[in-house]
Amino acid sequence: MYAKNLFSLKLLHPKYIITWLGIILLFLLVQLPYKWLLWLGAFLGENSKYFIKRRVSIIKRNLELCFPNKNSKEINDLVHENLRSLGIALFETGIAWFWSDKRVKKLFQVKGIDNYQEAIAKNKGVIIVGVHFMSLELGGRIMGLCFPVNAMYRPHNNKAMEYIQTKGRCRSGKGMIDRKNLKFMVQELKSGKAIWFAPDQDFGKKGTVFVPFFSVQNTSTSKGTSTLAQLSHSPTLTVTLLRNKNGVNYDLVLGKELIDYPTNDTLRDAATINSVLEKEIMKAPEQYLWAHRRFKTRPDGEPSLYI
Repeated sequence: MYAKNLFSLKLLHPKYIITWLGIILLFLLVQLPYKWLLWLGAFLGENSKYFIKRRVSIIKRNLELCFPNKNSKEINDLVHENLRSLGIALFETGIAWFWSDKRVKKLFQVKGIDNYQEAIAKNKGVIIVGVHFMSLELGGRIMGLCFPVNAMYRPHNNKAMEYIQTKGRCRSGKGMIDRKNLKFMVQELKSGKAIWFAPDQDFGKKGTVFVPFFSVQNTSTSKGTSTLAQLSHSPTLTVTLLRNKNGVNYDLVLGKELIDYPTNDTLRDAATINSVLEKEIMKAPEQYLWAHRRFKTRPDGEPSLYI
């Protein structure tokens, strides 16, 4: 079933006051012109390094692990750009949740919509593999403006934040499905619907295998994409929202259907997805969410890759 988005007076409990104040401030700030938000976001992101030192160290470590051939200056430059992107992402989230359809539609262009149309025309549903770029929330809003799509997600532990993010994410008509509800996802796919989810995070050891991701040979990788494809027989394709430096602000890019996927080889399928994700990330590595400890889970006996 889809996540219910019902307001309750319990959400006004004093323990949620910081959450509500933060959301109100974000709502007010994103009324500013888009170019101002870009500048302010980049400024906040650059200066966040003084307050989120642990996250900065994770960003740097991930980049070092994934790009061992880059020198110290190249890594530091990427960290700098990634922090700028992180700050901008805050306001992109506000745009996604609070802007009108009319304002959002002025921000983007779509590439590869024919790939989606060909896939959905098969009447088998479509598995849309997303990537954790910083503009993820805005990407979801834009997708919903372009075609019907539902999304898999992890419910937020903060009940007020759960209400706010679900309400914001459903503005384009999307339904939100708990990532643990595999049976319902398969049912929806078999009924011909499209479901988005992003498998590029560390989900631990349960339901995962270790395959290469960039230069890290043993990366815990979800089997979920392959499992969904096998159970639903749905075509699988990718989607990304890339922030442009010139011209149109964003490109929503829909990839071609994956060929010879899935197979009966779980390791091969997981490696295929990681390879596809790598190619997508390399389109704009500075915009990717490197602040996540992607390589936290290690095979038994292997030391941690983080300090």
